[in-house]
Amino acid sequence: MKQLIRHVAVGMTVIVVLSAIPADSSTDCSTVTALVSSCSSFVKDGTPDPMPGSPCCMAMTTLNNVADSADNRRSVCRCLMDLITQNNPNATAIATLPGFCGVSLGFTIDPNTDCE
Repeated sequence: MKQLIRHVAVGMTVIVVLSAIPADSSTDCSTVTALVSSCSSFVKDGTPDPMPGSPCCMAMTTLNNVADSADNRRSVCRCLMDLITQNNPNATAIATLPGFCGVSLGFTIDPNTDCE
């Protein structure tokens, strides 16, 4: 029951985050940060590994959906690069999130990635 409540809460958070995204503009970094925060235990501690269907992976799938155009993909990329800079030495954890969740964002999450 607790797990169901947590999944519903994450789902509601995702809906709120998505409803705040303007349909015709680039993605705001607060959206990306909110989605990555669903994976905070992995980013901070390196465990547990995200599993498909987990709140973290649901957030990564949502992030992939947010990056639905070239402009949004560039915005998501820039936001993730900022998060990597802020969370170094946990940059590797952020970089591995999409792979654990079976999601491809269309770019490599790496400090040397040129988002343009």
